[in-house]
Amino acid sequence: MSNNYRLLFSLSIVSLLAVACGVPQPILSGSAADSAPVIMAGMKIDPPINLPAAKVKGEQTIVLAGGCFWGVEAVFEQLKGVSSVVSGYSGGTASTANYHTVSSGTTGHAEAVKITYDPQQISLGKLLKIYFLIAHDPTQVDRQEPDSGTQYRSAIFFNSPDQQKVAKAYIDRLNQAHVFPKSIATQVVPLTMFYVAEDYHQNFIVRNPTQSYIVRFDLPKLAQLRQQFPSLIKKS
Repeated sequence: MSNNYRLLFSLSIVSLLAVACGVPQPILSGSAADSAPVIMAGMKIDPPINLPAAKVKGEQTIVLAGGCFWGVEAVFEQLKGVSSVVSGYSGGTASTANYHTVSSGTTGHAEAVKITYDPQQISLGKLLKIYFLIAHDPTQVDRQEPDSGTQYRSAIFFNSPDQQKVAKAYIDRLNQAHVFPKSIATQVVPLTMFYVAEDYHQNFIVRNPTQSYIVRFDLPKLAQLRQQFPSLIKKS
């Protein structure tokens, strides 16, 4: 093998390892098919309380964390009534709100997305249903798929007492129904600040649809969303 081929081979391996949202970890088992029974069971269970559209005026926001923000962002961008999804960091301070530092897992930040939505078109309860059943596995603690660390934890950062009530009641209901094989580990905590992530993280899947990490872990989520919740998808 010539030096040029060795170099190309080495670069190819590095590129495959570097696509993960954080420090590359061994690939865990799992597929869209594995999640299908959970989705089907969860579809029958709606949040026991919700925010009536008549009670909520104007666009609303909620910040959700569920592992690598690339896939979470892409899931919510598909939904009717969602006008904006921004990837960023929540839970730590401004001085550490950058990708390199957050990836150390020592900042208190979680990779998160800020969702702006119209409650006249989609309710908070529907957003949370997609969050729990499609966007991530809420039973994993400080990890999601191949990514591990506190920055990949499952968390709902609420910005009102009503959001907190809806989230907690829904978690209790899902746990009581044993929708998941383990208890939900999602934290429900007040939002202090949300810091927008670097530009190259925004709309990542749209710009990088063939990256191996995206193909392995995120495209199946989008396929499940389209299959199980077709009425919620925006028209092309």
